Amino acid sequence: MSPAGAQKGSSLTLVLMVASAASGGTLQYGYNLAIMNAPTAFIQTFVNGTFLERWDIQLEDYQVTLVWTIIVSIFSLGGFAGSLIAGPMTIRFGRKKCLLLNNIFLMTGALLAVTSRAAKSFEMIIISRVLVGINAGISMNVQPMYFGESAPKHLRGAISLSSAVFTAFGVVLGQVVGLREILGSEPCWQYLLASNAIPGLVQLLTLPWFPESPRYLLIDRGDKEACIKALRRLQGCEVQSSELDEILQEQAETKGMRPRRPWELFTDRSVRWQLISVMIISSAMQLCGNDSIYFYASYIFKEAGISDDKIQYITIGTGACEFTACIMCNLLVERKGRRFMLMGGYILMTVWSVVFTIALLFEHYTSWMPYISMACIFTYILSFGLGPAGVTGVLPTEIFNQTARPAAYMIAGSMMWLNLFIIGTIFPFLVSGLSEYCFVPFGAVCLLSALFVGLFLPETKGKSLSAITSEFNKLNFKGQDEKCASQAKAQYQLGEVSHSTAF
Repeated sequence: MSPAGAQKGSSLTLVLMVASAASGGTLQYGYNLAIMNAPTAFIQTFVNGTFLERWDIQLEDYQVTLVWTIIVSIFSLGGFAGSLIAGPMTIRFGRKKCLLLNNIFLMTGALLAVTSRAAKSFEMIIISRVLVGINAGISMNVQPMYFGESAPKHLRGAISLSSAVFTAFGVVLGQVVGLREILGSEPCWQYLLASNAIPGLVQLLTLPWFPESPRYLLIDRGDKEACIKALRRLQGCEVQSSELDEILQEQAETKGMRPRRPWELFTDRSVRWQLISVMIISSAMQLCGNDSIYFYASYIFKEAGISDDKIQYITIGTGACEFTACIMCNLLVERKGRRFMLMGGYILMTVWSVVFTIALLFEHYTSWMPYISMACIFTYILSFGLGPAGVTGVLPTEIFNQTARPAAYMIAGSMMWLNLFIIGTIFPFLVSGLSEYCFVPFGAVCLLSALFVGLFLPETKGKSLSAITSEFNKLNFKGQDEKCASQAKAQYQLGEVSHSTAF
C-alpha cells in the first residue's frame, strides 16, 4: 500500500474508533449536563407531588429547590467516584474493555430514570444521576488515555483534543433533544433523562470491533503479537519498525515498575510541579464558571426581550459556540501551543466577566445593555472553548509517564468533579447573594489561572517527555544542586521514547 493509502486507511480507522469511543465516552458528560435544563419545572412538580401523596406534606419553594439542587449536583459526586475507580479499572481491564464495562453504570441509571415516574420515586432519579455521573467520571479519564495511546504521531494532538470536541457536541445534542418539540415536554421528561442510553448502546455495538491500545497491549500485558496486530489495523499498513522499537524501548524502561498510586505522586518531589499544575488547571476549568453561565443564560435572554418560547432555541447557540470553539482549538493548538491557548482563553474570559458585570449593573438604565450581556455570554463560552476546554484534558497525557499517567488522571478528574459539585451547589446562592457581581469571583479565578499558566507552566508543544521533565525540574528542585535534579530526571523520564508530547 502506498504511503498516501496507508495514511488514509489509518485516518478512517481512527475516525471511526474516536466516534465509537466518544459516543459513550466524553459525549455523555456534556449531554448529561445539558438535558437537566429543560425538565426543571416538571421534575420539581413531580418531587412536590410525591411528597404530598406519600406524607401529605406541601413543600416550600426553598425545599423543592434544595431537592432539585441535590438531583443536579449529585451527578458531580458520581463523577468524582468514577474518576477514582477509573485508574484501577484501566490497569486491570485495559482501556477499551474499561469503556465497554462502564456502560453498566449508564444502562442501570437510564433504567432507573425511565421507571422513576411510574414508581413515583424521586429517589430513583437521584440514584440514576449518581450512576450516570460514575459513567461520565470514568469516561473523562479513560477516553483521553485510549486515544493518546492509539493514535500515530502525526495525529496524536488532534485525536487527544477530540475528547473536548465531543463533550461540547454532547452539550449541543442535549439541548436539541431537550426541546419541547422532542423530549423536553411534561409527558416525556423521564424519557429525556433516559435518552443517554442511546449513545451508550452505539458504543456497545461498535467499539468491540476496534483494537485495544497498542501500548497497553505490549507494555502492560506483554503481548507483542497483539500490539503489532493493533498497530497494523490502526495504520492500515505494515507496522514501521521505528514505531514498534519505541514501544519496545518504553517497555524495557518500565519493566519491573508497577503503576504509581495517587498518594505516591504527592510524596514524589520529581513530579511536584507537574501535579500542582494539573490540579490547579483542572480546578480552574470548573471554578471559572463556564458551566454555570449556561444556567444564567435564560435570565439574560429574557431580560434582552426574547420571549419565553424562543429562549430554548437561543440557548442552543451557547452550546454551539463551545462546540465551534473546541474545533477551532483543535486546529490551532499544534500551531500556537498549549500554553498560549490556555493563557489566552483565561485572559479573554477575565475581560468578558468584567464587561458582563458592568452590563448587569447598567441593564436597568440603558435599553441596549441586555444585548451586551447576551454578547458576553457567547464570547465567554467561545473563549473557554478556545483554550481551557480543549487543552486541560490533554496535560496529564503530556507531562506524566506511562506508570504515573493513570494516577495523574485520577487526581485531575477528582479535582474537576469536586469543583463542579461545589460550583453547582453554591451558584444559586452566589447569584442571590452577589446579584450583579456574581461573576466577579469567576473573573478572579480566570485572572489567577492566566497568571499561573504564564509564570509556571512550560510550553509542551513539540517537546519530548524528557525535555518537559527538564523544564519542570527547574521548579521541582529550585535552589538545589543540579546533581539531585539530574538523578530525579533519570529516575522519572522514559529516555527518548515519547517524541510526541500529546501522548
